[in-house]
Amino acid sequence: MGERYIVHGEVYLDRAFQKATVGVRDGKLTLYPADYPLPADADVTDATGKKIVPGFLDIHTHGAVGVDVNGATADDLEKIGSFFAGNGTTSFLMSVLTDTEEQTEWCIGEYRSYVEGRKRRGANLLGIHLEGPFLASEYKGAMPEYLLKKGDAELVKKYQALAKGGIRYITLSPEVEGVAEMMDALKEAGIVAAMGHSGADYATSMKMVDAGVQAATHLGNAMRLLHQHEPAIFGAALESDIYCETICDGRHLHPGTVRLIVKTKGVDRVVAITDSIMAAGLPDGHYHLGVNEVTVEDGDAKLTETGVRAGSTLTQNVALKNLLRFTGLPLQEVLPMLSENPAKLIGVFDRKGSIADGKDADLVLLDEANEIAGVMIGGDWWKN
Repeated sequence: MGERYIVHGEVYLDRAFQKATVGVRDGKLTLYPADYPLPADADVTDATGKKIVPGFLDIHTHGAVGVDVNGATADDLEKIGSFFAGNGTTSFLMSVLTDTEEQTEWCIGEYRSYVEGRKRRGANLLGIHLEGPFLASEYKGAMPEYLLKKGDAELVKKYQALAKGGIRYITLSPEVEGVAEMMDALKEAGIVAAMGHSGADYATSMKMVDAGVQAATHLGNAMRLLHQHEPAIFGAALESDIYCETICDGRHLHPGTVRLIVKTKGVDRVVAITDSIMAAGLPDGHYHLGVNEVTVEDGDAKLTETGVRAGSTLTQNVALKNLLRFTGLPLQEVLPMLSENPAKLIGVFDRKGSIADGKDADLVLLDEANEIAGVMIGGDWWKN
């Protein structure tokens, strides 16, 4: 197929909207001037009245549309990716909740089947996020306490070997025995570390930042909060230069807290995740998250037994609109939180997260109300 073109849209380049023609060939992007002369027989998409922005990346999700990542086959993962694509998410990591070693290895096997098998529809599955098992029991959230472990670099190395390098991201608690000693092994394995599910004090958390932790998992949730005499992990995450995941559904964080985080961290260090579970895209009811039973009422997911919040039903298109509403920031300042920042955090910004020559043709068209008006993945327009 020859080169295709998207014309007359406002293209998001260098944190601003500019007139340009976007060329697409073999799944890659090329930028041309707005008045670039097109071939007479060109395949052209007219984006008049639309904004052309990078596809969104969700680096923390446990599922959607009836599929729980911890029990998802390769075909099930494709269902998740297809649902995400319709909401502007063009790439994602599958977040494996703390589980048995056997089940975690099974999940890794299904990831391998997904990426090594036939060409898949929907959002790109870029790798695995391990949420645990090296987490603090006091802040376990939806993590089964009996499956939590002390730090174990050899276990992570085994998982990474099974995944053939597919584990990109891991959440761990700084205060858990053996975790600090894992940092060098994680770096060698090419795994980005985030701290969370933790009651760590300020000093312990800052030591982990110095050791190479690059993010905080769902900041403000399942962690010890800031106190004026002990800033704790929350304060360390705010003060340091690490990235901070935020769940912008209006439930996990008050809009004022979102504003505080963005104002403190700046738009370059906030990553908008969903932390979605299998109930995303479905009505209220009874679901599960890993080994946990979950009840969803009014879109709010909580553990059936304890009432503890357990993930979300959020999608990134809704997170975008919430961020705009919560912060009052213009679109061009909010977009990095869903595209550039997560791509940089997990090490794929060379091909994802912005619109530039040679990058993957993963794009979203937004209308005047910032609703999804079109999605391109790998150079092809998405159709359900």
